[in-house]
Amino acid sequence: MNLRPVYFGGIQKLSLLDYPDMTACTLFTRGCNFSCLYCQNPSLIPMPDLSEPELPEQELSQAQVLDYLKSRRGLIDGVCICGGEPLAQEGILEFVRTVKEMGFSVKIDTNGSRPELLRLLVESGGIDYVAMDIKNTPEKYEVTIGIPGYDAAPIKESAAFLLTGRVEYEFRTTVVRELHTIDDLLCIANWLKGADKYYLQTFENPEKALKPALTPYSKAEMKELARRVKEALPCVCLREQ
Repeated sequence: MNLRPVYFGGIQKLSLLDYPDMTACTLFTRGCNFSCLYCQNPSLIPMPDLSEPELPEQELSQAQVLDYLKSRRGLIDGVCICGGEPLAQEGILEFVRTVKEMGFSVKIDTNGSRPELLRLLVESGGIDYVAMDIKNTPEKYEVTIGIPGYDAAPIKESAAFLLTGRVEYEFRTTVVRELHTIDDLLCIANWLKGADKYYLQTFENPEKALKPALTPYSKAEMKELARRVKEALPCVCLREQ
């Protein structure tokens, strides 16, 4: 089968953390339609330069990735596809189907900006678990993702779809002092009423972020934020990145 290409910026050959309750391989796709101020993988934001005759040394071709996964059948349980933004890849549907045919469970990490493709992946049985980043309140998306005037309607549509329970899922927010207040987090909690899983993630390694001078909350502050949010959304948990 001729697959439309998916571009990869890296691979973690074994992870015990990225896919809940599974041993997994984590794939990092190239290209993202957001430029989140706190992004710690800014090198993955641009799509590759297709005019270059060879891939950069750290990148992998789709054929190399599939060959590696073939060698892991029976040794790992799942494949986690993150980025970048995996759903920005035009070939992601065919790629996921190929991985599923190898017998792996598939988890997608997404920003939720392409609800129609997310729905198609789920309804076709291509993915088993979705982790959706909730960047901020809908009103503060444009500031957080670095796109002035961004309409968060697609984000709301993706979140609403996941809340129907058609696939196992989680929501998560990386909390940054300069971007998120307790009122913002309570607004998100009310937005996600009925969710099964919502994680607050500590912003770590700020020196790697796309925008300098952003700072994390302390561990004690994060615990207090989670306590307050839990009153509105009981499923909330803290997660170290």
